[in-house]
Amino acid sequence: MFQPISIFIGLRYSRSKSHTGFVSFITFFSTVGILLGVAALITVVSVMNGFEGELKKRILGIVPHVIVSDFSSKGTSAEHKMPWQNLREELLTQPHVLRVTPFLESEALIQSAKGLQGVLVQGIMPKFEQKNIVSTHMVSGSMENLSTQSYSLVLGQSLANKLQVGLGDEVRLVLPNKSVFTPMGRIPVQRVFTVAGIFHIGSQVDDAMVYVDSRYGAKLLRRSGDGIDKLRLYLDDAFNAKIVVKKLVQNQDKLKANKSLDFVTFSTWDESQGALFSAVKMEKNMMWLMLSLIIAVAAFNIVSALVMVVVEKQAEIGILQTLGLARIEVIKIFITQGMVNGLWGVTLGGILGVILALNLNNILLVVGANLFGFGMQELPVKLEWFDVLTIILSALAMSFLATLYPAYQASNTQPAQVLRNE
Repeated sequence: MFQPISIFIGLRYSRSKSHTGFVSFITFFSTVGILLGVAALITVVSVMNGFEGELKKRILGIVPHVIVSDFSSKGTSAEHKMPWQNLREELLTQPHVLRVTPFLESEALIQSAKGLQGVLVQGIMPKFEQKNIVSTHMVSGSMENLSTQSYSLVLGQSLANKLQVGLGDEVRLVLPNKSVFTPMGRIPVQRVFTVAGIFHIGSQVDDAMVYVDSRYGAKLLRRSGDGIDKLRLYLDDAFNAKIVVKKLVQNQDKLKANKSLDFVTFSTWDESQGALFSAVKMEKNMMWLMLSLIIAVAAFNIVSALVMVVVEKQAEIGILQTLGLARIEVIKIFITQGMVNGLWGVTLGGILGVILALNLNNILLVVGANLFGFGMQELPVKLEWFDVLTIILSALAMSFLATLYPAYQASNTQPAQVLRNE
C-alpha cells in the first residue's frame, strides 16, 4: 500500500524497539496520562451533566419557568371569562410554551401538634396540574383530592416527616402577613386543613411547598372569586425562559389590546434559582479546566520523549536529508511519531471513559462505594456524545501541539555537521 515516506518513517520510529529505556518509559507514561485524563474528563463531565439534568427536573419541575402576574382587567369579555382565562389562551399560542396553569401563592406557617415551619402556599386548579412533576410523584393520596375535599392540602414527604403527619391528619395554616380583628384583638388569618396527599421529588422544595385548591386559598387570603393572580408557563426547555419573556414583552401592547388588560409583568425562574445553576455551571467549567490540565501535562510529556528521540536519531536525519528529504518531510516524521502515541492514549481513554460513564453506578455498587454517605442513592449520569467528541478532539489537538517543537528542532539538523561527528 502506498504511504508518503514521512508517514512511513514516522510509523517505523513509533514501533521501534531500539529506544533507550528512559525514552520508552516517558513515552509509555505520556500515553497512559492522556488515557487517564480523557477517561476521567468524560466520566466527570457526564456526572456533572447528570446533576444539571436532575436539578432541571427536580427544581425547575416545581419552580415556575415563567410567571405572568399583576394582570388586571378593564372588564370581562363577551364570554364572561376572567382576565387570566383570556390571557392563558393567548399565552398558549406562544413559541416554546407547552402549558399554562393559573395559581396564587402566599408565604405561610404550617403547624401540627409536633412542629411548626415556614412554607410557600400555592393555590392551584388540580384539573390543570395533571401532568406536572408533583402529580406524577405522589407517595400517597392524589392532587385531585384538593378539588373533592374541602380545605385540604398536599405537602412534601420531607415536610410531612418533620411535622409527623400523614394522610388524613389535620394541620393549621397561618398567614402572618394577613390578620383579622376579633374580640381578643388582631390575630393572624389561620385555618385548619386536612392532608390529602404527600409527594416526594427529592429536592429542597419538598419541605418548602404546600398546595391547596385555589378556591380555598382565595378564601384564606380574603380574595373574591377564584383569587388567581398569576399564571405559570411550562416551557419545552426552562433555559428558553428569557427568549419567551423577550417575545412576550415585545407583544405586551398587543396582549393588552386584545385581552382587555391594564398591566402585565413577567418574571423567570432565573431570578430565584439562577444563582444555583450558575454555581453548577461554574463548577462544571472548573472541572473541565482542571482535568484538561491533566491531559495537557500528559500530552506535553510527548515533548520530552520526542526531543530525546531527535537527539538519538540525529545521524539518521542527516542521512535522510543528504538523500534529498525536505525539511517539511522531517517535520512530518516526528509529528507522525508523536501523534501515534497521542492517538493511542485518546482512543483508549475515550473507550474507557464511555464504559465508566455508562456503568458508573454498577461499578460503585460492586466496589461498595457510597459517595452520598447514606442510603443507596445513585449518581445521576448523562453521557453527551458532543462532549465526548469535544474532549477527544481537544486531547488530539494538545498532542499535535506537543509534537511541533521537537519536529521543528529535528528539521534544523545540519547534515554536514552531524555526519562529520559520526
